[in-house]
Amino acid sequence: MRAALLQTIGDETLELVDDIEALPPGPGEVTIDIKATGVCHSDLHAMQGSLPQPAPFVPGHEGAGVISALGEGVTGLAVGDHVIVAWSPPCGKCNNCTERKSPHLCVMIQFAVAGSRRFTRNGQDVFGMAGTGTFAESLTVPQEAAVKIDDDVPFEIASLIGCGVTTGVGAVINTAKVVPGSSVVVFGCGGVGISAIMGARVAGAATIVAVDLVPEKLEQAKGFGATHACHPDDLAALRAELTGDGFDYAFEAIGLPVTMRAAFDAVRRGGMAVIIGVGAMDSEVSFNGFELFFSEKTLVGSYYGSADVRSDFHRLLRLWKAGQLDLEAMITRRIGIDEINDAFAAMKRGEVIRQVVTFD
Repeated sequence: MRAALLQTIGDETLELVDDIEALPPGPGEVTIDIKATGVCHSDLHAMQGSLPQPAPFVPGHEGAGVISALGEGVTGLAVGDHVIVAWSPPCGKCNNCTERKSPHLCVMIQFAVAGSRRFTRNGQDVFGMAGTGTFAESLTVPQEAAVKIDDDVPFEIASLIGCGVTTGVGAVINTAKVVPGSSVVVFGCGGVGISAIMGARVAGAATIVAVDLVPEKLEQAKGFGATHACHPDDLAALRAELTGDGFDYAFEAIGLPVTMRAAFDAVRRGGMAVIIGVGAMDSEVSFNGFELFFSEKTLVGSYYGSADVRSDFHRLLRLWKAGQLDLEAMITRRIGIDEINDAFAAMKRGEVIRQVVTFD
């Protein structure tokens, strides 16, 4: 089958191959024929080594498709079911899933499969990003990683729910629990940042400021619910004009120390800065001891939008069906897998919100 393959961490381009095979489903596993998959910055982070991932591997983790085979003992799923791939699925049994009621923090399944082979090619073991690998026509995952959805949901829309939309909207409504009438600033207007802006609109924020270096993205952000938009250099003046002393909430969707620090600085005393962007493990952000005490700000990370994929995928799809999430407009380009390297180049240049690969 066709797939995009990264041979070595740090390679600039993916190799397009047609001789790779998905492993057959073992006990408790399902095989999914991928119909659509988004191109996410996290794929690039894994390719560059910012996210730990053994190689060679098939990138991609934001996908949707149809179940084509079941392993022994699978329950609640059937061949032909339409599903979204959940790259960090809850096991339903550990302390995070039960006592702590934080299923998004469960790594019992993800860590088990991320370091195991997912594909083979000419007798060589091939891994899948985060235990998935949606840049392939088919993949095999644990049944918990396949969330069944209604057949009338377009695969392109469903794929976005698998990561970017859940991550961005979830950071607002789950992690921060933004209250109606509040003020919000979002750093970064890619797929996750735009999703955070839509989440802030859904939550009833009165002021939503989009911050980005690319002028075209600032205009696009207004179409998704931003009430104001500005270049980073102009934020201080706009913040003073709109809030006086700072925003109630800030969301950082880039993953750089400078923007993480800027998010913290942008909120008022007692405000909340939420870090959504994936930073490198050797990147550090500095704070002095006095400001942490005196400002009483909350600085928190948001992993996968603090979402329970088993219910939140469906909640987000209901919001889309109700017209409160404009997911169609998020898709800047629809491409084939043969255009995947061009897609990453466009993403690096900041030209797109989300690109979706479809498999015919």
